[in-house]
Order: sequence, then C-alpha cells, then structure tokens
Amino acid sequence: MKKTIITSVFALLMVTGNLLATNPVKKEVKVKDAKITWTGKKVIGSHSGTIDLSDGTLIMEGEDVVGGMFTVHMSSIVTTDDMGPGKARLEGHLKSGDFFDVEQFPTATFKITDMARSGDGYSMTGDLTIKGVTQQTKVHLAMNGNEASTTFVLDRTKFGIKYKSATLASTIKDKAIDDEFEMSMTFKI
Repeated sequence: MKKTIITSVFALLMVTGNLLATNPVKKEVKVKDAKITWTGKKVIGSHSGTIDLSDGTLIMEGEDVVGGMFTVHMSSIVTTDDMGPGKARLEGHLKSGDFFDVEQFPTATFKITDMARSGDGYSMTGDLTIKGVTQQTKVHLAMNGNEASTTFVLDRTKFGIKYKSATLASTIKDKAIDDEFEMSMTFKI
C-alpha cells in the first residue's frame, strides 16, 4: 500500500512537471525594423551614426527571454553627422584597422549567457565579440510586448581599439578620443 501511494505521488509529480514545463521558442528579430545608433566623443566634439543588425534571435520560454544572439554587420557603420567631404573620410577611418578593421572582422556578435528579470525588462550578461576579442558585457534590455530597447556604454580599448586613446601617454591630449562610446538599439520580435 505504501509503495503504491509513493508510486502514485511520483507519477503525479512527473505528469504535473511535464505539463508546467515549456519548450523554448526561437523568435527572430525583425532586422529591417531594428535600429542601432552609436555616439563617440573626443576632447573637442563628438560623432554619431548608425550600424546595421545582420540578424538576431531571442529564445523565449513563455513570456520570458532566456537567451539569444545578435550579429552586427560592421561594414555598414556610417556617421549621421553633417560633415561634408569629411563624412566619407571618417567612415573609411572607422572601417580601417585603426578602429573596427571591417575587412578582417566583418561582424560583431553578442551572445546572451545569463538573463534575470529586472524592472521593465531584463538584466543581461553576454559575450560581446568585436575585432575577434570577446568581453563579458552587461546590459539592461527593456521589453514592452514585442518591442525591446537597450542603451549601454562600451570601452573600445578592451577590444583592442586604441587609436588616439586618452589613456595612452603618447596621445596628444587635445586630439584624444574617449575610450568609451555609447550604443543604443531598438528592435521588434
């Protein structure tokens, strides 16, 4: 009798557990609706621009984000500054080895490794790879239905981008470029 009760309770727990478990669902980011902007600052001004998302997915369990990955097309980087002929020169420089070396490193990726609910969204930790260098990065992803947004600051020197870094003694200080730059991203799934 005792063995029958224990077996019945165990079977009930297994059935209930299977009913409560959800299968993760991969949701594709609507790349054409995605927008990524960047702002870099220097001693005497700043530059802003955009860069394109190549692809992205979020892994969902019910309404919760549990993982995902994003790929950025690095050669799509452009400045939105009104610079006249200097615009093409700056864009070429950003694509060169001094900055993102897009010929050798055509993409940058962010793979979510950990998620936790936080306020209006999630506190995400992931592996961000730029120029072949991977750094653990934390960002906050705000969610509103099928729309998401995030803004975060990156230190370019952690990815080997040291051109005119203010932290290098050899840099002429009035020509220095801030090590940190800001990225903002909005997208829909």
